[in-house]
Amino acid sequence: MLKQVAEGVHVHESEFLQSNAVVVEGHDGVLLIDPGITRAELTGLARELRDTGRPVVAAFSTHPDWDHVLWHPDLGDAPRYGTARNAEAMRDLLSQPDWIDQVAEGLPPEHADDIPMELLGLITALPADAATVPWRGPTARIIEHRAHAPGHAAVLIEPQGVLVAGDMLSDILMPFLDLAADDPVGDHLAALERFERLADRVAVVVPGHGSVGGAADFRARLELDRAYVEAVRDGRSPADPRVGPGAPLDWLTDVDEWQLERLAEKHRAPDSG
Repeated sequence: MLKQVAEGVHVHESEFLQSNAVVVEGHDGVLLIDPGITRAELTGLARELRDTGRPVVAAFSTHPDWDHVLWHPDLGDAPRYGTARNAEAMRDLLSQPDWIDQVAEGLPPEHADDIPMELLGLITALPADAATVPWRGPTARIIEHRAHAPGHAAVLIEPQGVLVAGDMLSDILMPFLDLAADDPVGDHLAALERFERLADRVAVVVPGHGSVGGAADFRARLELDRAYVEAVRDGRSPADPRVGPGAPLDWLTDVDEWQLERLAEKHRAPDSG
């Protein structure tokens, strides 16, 4: 069921990792951002939009992780936009004959059979200099950065001050760095700096996973994420409530340790030869 978080902006929260699909009302229908996750949830979302006379006229994928590039035929055939790098990453994946097996390796076992793969990743690339999502509705400003995944972008619904953050600024997940990047720490800190410059314009933050928050939550999560990334950069165990004893998800401790190990390996690599 959709929950209103600002005037004309609604969120559907999935059972999987509190994944948030965002619906923004426009002149002719809605902009749908990161719909998910299971067939039942997607068909239910499509039915609710149809029953209330709000067709999907445009969609946006924040980044090329499997849970942010899903679709279902019941949602219609609206253009599904993403950044140029997002679309390129999906084209590269889908061109490989074993792409289904590659994606399946990362699916949650409890939902794997219920996740639709047929239309996964069919993203229309926006021009590299695109500033907004092209649709007839509230200005949806694209905030592209290099943190977490290639072609990642947040979307700021400007009139309402709603920041759809993708896999950033979560209250349940610490930062997941793009460890394949040349400078995963620098990229993440630079993205947080971009968000910080928007602080006076953000009234609501919607993470890809986790709870919707207000302006104070946005600022608090920004500082918490920065402290985590700086600790990881310095080789320290971060004092972060999302990791360690009392964390909302016990497996995050393993991810945290893995990130520290991988970063240490990257730092050693230039001296190994």
